[in-house]
Amino acid sequence: REAESFKEQGNAYYAKKDYNEAYNYYTKAIDTCPNNASYYGNRAATLMMLGRFREALEDAQQSVRLDDSFVRGHLREGKCHLSLGNAMAASRCFQRVLELDHKNTQAQQELKNASTVLEYEKIAEVDFEKRDFRKVVFCMDRALEFAPACHRFKILKAECLALLGRYPEAQSVASDILRMDSTNADALYVRGLCLYYEDCIEKAVQFFVQALRMAPDHEKACLACRNAKALKAKKEDGNKAFKEGNYKLAYELYTEALGIDPNNIKTNAKLYCNRGTVNSKLRKLEEAIDDCTNAVKLDDTYIKAYLRRAQCYMDTEQYEDAVRDYEKVYQTEKTKEHKQLLKNAQVELKKSKRKDYYKILGVDKNASEDEIKKAYRKRALMHHPDRHSGASAEVQKEEEKKFKEVGEAFTILSDPKKKARYDSGQDLEEDGLNMGDFDANNIFKAFFGGPSGFSFEASGPGNFFFQFG
Repeated sequence: REAESFKEQGNAYYAKKDYNEAYNYYTKAIDTCPNNASYYGNRAATLMMLGRFREALEDAQQSVRLDDSFVRGHLREGKCHLSLGNAMAASRCFQRVLELDHKNTQAQQELKNASTVLEYEKIAEVDFEKRDFRKVVFCMDRALEFAPACHRFKILKAECLALLGRYPEAQSVASDILRMDSTNADALYVRGLCLYYEDCIEKAVQFFVQALRMAPDHEKACLACRNAKALKAKKEDGNKAFKEGNYKLAYELYTEALGIDPNNIKTNAKLYCNRGTVNSKLRKLEEAIDDCTNAVKLDDTYIKAYLRRAQCYMDTEQYEDAVRDYEKVYQTEKTKEHKQLLKNAQVELKKSKRKDYYKILGVDKNASEDEIKKAYRKRALMHHPDRHSGASAEVQKEEEKKFKEVGEAFTILSDPKKKARYDSGQDLEEDGLNMGDFDANNIFKAFFGGPSGFSFEASGPGNFFFQFG
């Protein structure tokens, strides 16, 4: 009678959804009368409502041990197995219910649910081997609708999220499990995996080691730990060689590091960028550009790789590409330094689209006034129309064009103010200098200081001398 009284009070609290009090009274009933199946069944139901499925499973199993014909006990045992992800055991429990009551609609539905979970498990297993991690996550989400307390499903989902680069979600799932079970080796492995893929290799190793303490035969943790240590060592060795100026060795070490784990995107992006820096030091600029391109393919937010590639583009006079990279950087990080880099690239791009007067005269950009005069003298005489009067119309036209360009180049580069504006990238025509108005012959006459008449005369085969009239 006392046990029944405790049970009735437990029922009242259960009806009010005060499951903690209900649990206390069902426990008192069990303590008073430990051989009553219904008391265990009721406490199992309460524990299920509290989300304590493992404890609920023990009570449900005890209830059917005491009374194998206890239908609700078998249902609750099956429901606990299913919630914990053991669909096979759940199916056996629901089949037992149908043996006792073949019209039990709840058992029929739960049996279908168990079959659905088994199907999602099979699909997920195949898709994991195919590395179709998105589909595995989908399958685990569907399975967890029926098995919300299954750590195995949650861990598989978290591992796939990590492999998809969705680290915050993966860490959240693993951390939730570790709060309930700090010794869960699989959850420790996933936490380490997230850190490893985020290039926090030292911290990752600590989690892998901890996982191996809990489960020494954990193959995935063992492999990940080995890869993490090897990657860390190679990268550090490469950095050391680079700092010492041993670029050839640094290149080899970074290349070896890139072969360790192709799945570690963030670390490999850094390794590509590091190797790109080495190639730029070795003046292998196209290879450096390729490395930086691989880095941003892996991590399109990697500012350092964009900056390195942009500088290589500048060095190889690929100014449009440099401007594009600097624009990407400045959009991401609006600093004064990045703004200036973009501005410089835009100036060089603008300059590259104008006539290159230095190239026309065949002098360096740092050429002195005398060097510019000598270069003009040589080129003007070389391309003067009178020198090519006997050539074809096409050749005459081309040489006349070159003669005019040489005059333009000399006019700008021999005037310090005009040269300064030209060097700074200013548009000379915008400054009122219309290059179409230049008379190359007048410039030629002014330079040589002679009268208006002049001619080229042959002095021997292939030789000419200039003569004022």
